[in-house]
Amino acid sequence: YSTSNFYYAYLSSQLCRLLNLKYIPILHGGDLPNRLIKSPKFSRAIFNNSYINVAPSIYIQYEFEKRGYSNLICIPNSINIKNYPFEKRRYETIKLLWVRSFSEIYNPLLAIKILKLLLEEGIKATLCMVGPDNDGSLLKAKEYANELGVEVTFTGKLSKKVWIKLSESYNFFINTTNFDNMPVSVVEAMALGLPIISTNVGGMPFLIENNREGILVEPNNADKFVEAIKKVKLDVESTHIMTFNARKRAENYDWEVVKKQWIRVLR
Repeated sequence: YSTSNFYYAYLSSQLCRLLNLKYIPILHGGDLPNRLIKSPKFSRAIFNNSYINVAPSIYIQYEFEKRGYSNLICIPNSINIKNYPFEKRRYETIKLLWVRSFSEIYNPLLAIKILKLLLEEGIKATLCMVGPDNDGSLLKAKEYANELGVEVTFTGKLSKKVWIKLSESYNFFINTTNFDNMPVSVVEAMALGLPIISTNVGGMPFLIENNREGILVEPNNADKFVEAIKKVKLDVESTHIMTFNARKRAENYDWEVVKKQWIRVLR
């Protein structure tokens, strides 16, 4: 990962070198390209001495290769597709679902602002935010909701089984992050048939083709999110085609497909 866990990865990698063990970093963290710039010495020590570096997205692979790293392979994050029932949804009332850890880089306050703008336009809307607190952002989100006078459901951390069941009651998935790689929560939402509206950052355009598998908007812009939500609500037929395309894309990340790539590496 690109924040404090980066140093854990550094220490682990150097211990492996000391013990003459092969190690494989998996390049999670949408802000990793900036970490390569901020910590070049540590980065070289980790990634130039690994057996191979596994990028979960073409985006991260590209960013590493652009900075001179060559020992890379792309193996995407995986899901068990059979656990994600695809469902066509209705859009009379906007029911927004947000699933992520509460971290500043994921911009949870933007989700609350989007809800406020929808309500101000007289559009019936609700928001549920699922995830654990990471850096105090959960408390800030609750305070912000109170400040704006909107009701938001905060569930805390849920198991996959529970949040997948919860998703049946919602009809939009919003991803408000400022940095991203290849978030599993977005892939899961694609598999479930939730229309995705996401910021166009990091690896998102590598995961979602705009207006074909989801809608990508500029970061930190609540107005653009609201515009996209209204577009989905008004054109249900196109939305159903988009969610079907997203489901087909998500099927490429099924573990039965992805595990073959891991087997080749580990052998």
